[in-house]
Amino acid sequence: MDPVINVVQPALGERELAAVREVFESNWVGRGARTTAFEAAFARHLGVGSEHVTATNSCTSATFMAMELLGLGPGEEVVLPTVSFVAVGNAIAACGARPVFCDVDEATLNPTVADVEAVLTERTRAVVILHYGGRPGAVAEIAELCRDRGVQLIEDAALAVASTVDGRACGTFGDMGLWSFDHAKIVVTVDGGMLYVRDPELAARAPEVAYLGLKRPASGSSGPSTSFHSGFDQALRSNSRWWDYDVASFSRRSTTNDVLSAIGTVQLSRLEEFVDRRREIARAYDEGLAGVAGLRLPPPLPVGHTTSHFMYWVQFENGVRDRVARDLYERSIYTTFRYPLMHRVGAYGSNAVLPRAEAAAERTLLLPIHQSLSDADVDRVITEVRDCVAARSGGARATA
Repeated sequence: MDPVINVVQPALGERELAAVREVFESNWVGRGARTTAFEAAFARHLGVGSEHVTATNSCTSATFMAMELLGLGPGEEVVLPTVSFVAVGNAIAACGARPVFCDVDEATLNPTVADVEAVLTERTRAVVILHYGGRPGAVAEIAELCRDRGVQLIEDAALAVASTVDGRACGTFGDMGLWSFDHAKIVVTVDGGMLYVRDPELAARAPEVAYLGLKRPASGSSGPSTSFHSGFDQALRSNSRWWDYDVASFSRRSTTNDVLSAIGTVQLSRLEEFVDRRREIARAYDEGLAGVAGLRLPPPLPVGHTTSHFMYWVQFENGVRDRVARDLYERSIYTTFRYPLMHRVGAYGSNAVLPRAEAAAERTLLLPIHQSLSDADVDRVITEVRDCVAARSGGARATA
């Protein structure tokens, strides 16, 4: 039996192990200097000041923090595409606010400006957009719409760690940005996330929100990029009672630690090579699957856009998606669809009808794409997809 080809897979090795060993040998594995260094490195990657980013234990935690920093509450609405991750809907609903779902472009699975604008109301407090598969979509135009309407824009850039529009990093167009470093992402810390906050005052609050709402002692307040505990260190040197603290908000503990940050720093240094490999795989799929009857490939990127190539998807026009997925699974090639439509999740109480998203959800299939795929793996995926589609379509196949 052929080895299983996973749809996602991390690339971790000796450099990451060496970084973890250094942390162990330092006798400090909690949040400390390595986390501060990881935040600074990621901020440089984004082209922003390190005081605007806070490392977290997951992107979900960063999402909940974003909603808390905005002060969302009952009677307020947050617009998001129905093709989104459940963590965003949960974070909105947990604040007592109402998630309002919009449609998406059927080919890119990203919302258009018109999709977002169609569901804005006087109760809209914020908009959250996902960069589906790493493609930026109409982020610049949606950011302008949000500014004009006076609502906050949060970018879920969990899949877009290296995506840009006209040289500007995705996640920095809006008021806040979110990234994920879990086991399935391009940059992996096993579990982890990052929060970007544009507003300096809110950015300064973010580390407190990440650490149970505990306020740093005034003598140790030196900006959000420093460890919370550094404030107590300075309080100790000033002979004050370093064990005292105050609570500014009833927040969760969302901090990360130096073990995960050490892994993340190494992974971030490898990001360019990871994305280069993913680009090669996407190009091979484009060429190898061109001309297959009933199979639609991702559309070309607009000029000035770059993608992280986190996902590669194909769309079926003849109702065979699920059967092809099963056939590929039986041939040890794992595929999937992300994400199930959120307006159909009963917990959110939505009665929206979103025809383009609904059509895309019935036709779209994600193929394996990650930097650990060999050329032989890629060739095997292409061959099996072509064969399975041809078999399920009655043997019909268009010329490339």
